[in-house]
Amino acid sequence: MKNFTYTGSPARIVFGSGRSADVGASVEALGCRRALVLATPHQRADAEALSDRLGAFSVGVFAGAVMHTPVEVTETALKVVKDTEADCVVSLGGGSTTGLGKAIAYRTDLPQVVIPTTYAGSEVTPILGQTEGGRKTTVRNASILPEVVIYDPDLTLGLPVGMSVTSGLNAMAHAVEGLYAQDRNPVSTLMALDGLRAFRDSLPVLVKSTEDTDARAEALYGAWLCGTVLGTVGMALHHKICHTLGGSFDTPHAETHAVMLPHTAAFNAEAAEQELKAAAELFGGSIGGGLWDFAKSIGAPLSLKDFGLVEADLDRAADIAVENPYWNPRPIDRTSIRTLLQKAWEGVRPD
Repeated sequence: MKNFTYTGSPARIVFGSGRSADVGASVEALGCRRALVLATPHQRADAEALSDRLGAFSVGVFAGAVMHTPVEVTETALKVVKDTEADCVVSLGGGSTTGLGKAIAYRTDLPQVVIPTTYAGSEVTPILGQTEGGRKTTVRNASILPEVVIYDPDLTLGLPVGMSVTSGLNAMAHAVEGLYAQDRNPVSTLMALDGLRAFRDSLPVLVKSTEDTDARAEALYGAWLCGTVLGTVGMALHHKICHTLGGSFDTPHAETHAVMLPHTAAFNAEAAEQELKAAAELFGGSIGGGLWDFAKSIGAPLSLKDFGLVEADLDRAADIAVENPYWNPRPIDRTSIRTLLQKAWEGVRPD
């Protein structure tokens, strides 16, 4: 066994059906009294209902979160934080809302309570991805990690099939990259494999029955595991490319991860053969082809061109992706990345 360092996440995880009712107690346990509820415009009604449940613990709702956490949106939200004298934020929703809460916490050190309603997993990471000037950058800092995460499967029962699939694949990408991360450890590997297994078993069920409570709980469990992996170890090529496409071409976040995952896994399959062996076995023996087959079987998007990306964009995307590259088990060069992007744009099954 190689040398390793393991640091566990200090976040408090509350998991179970109906546990979102505990949100007021979680706010109070943090020593807070003035929570600002965050959401996207689409989830404003749910956020207002949550604010009502918080009662005197709530100072209102900011429902302006959007994909890729633009800095200008964060600045608008910070004005609301100041005006309401909020002493914590409660983020209800998916990665967009979680990202906004993290961006506020990074700048103010306010405590966060997150109630995820998708499977992206970013709620258990000390990582913030934000967009400014057409570029998406990431920062890692202890202040970014939410203090409390409440996983309530009941809140995911209405999650549409498409979003269930893409946010699940987004989380799975964290686990796959965690398996060959430079700073991986035995605990992160165990969590990554069980997270992948949880999604492999639950997503096909959810496609057929969106209100299967056991499958919803299993998927949310997978989200916690995969997200924790993302927060524990460093990411590689897959996340660099997805940040490039999302930040510079405004492709949809979860959908971009879903399309890219089989191709980036295939790219690293030989260089990280031993690290990916157990995961490949979960998906039929071929990590790239197996993930592509799995994604296709559950109706996931398979092609970048479906997001409005034109072939001419791929040259610029390749140029950006090789700037300041993340560590990766296989060396990165512009030609190979351009070829990878071409395959993902066309939507062909990777070898």
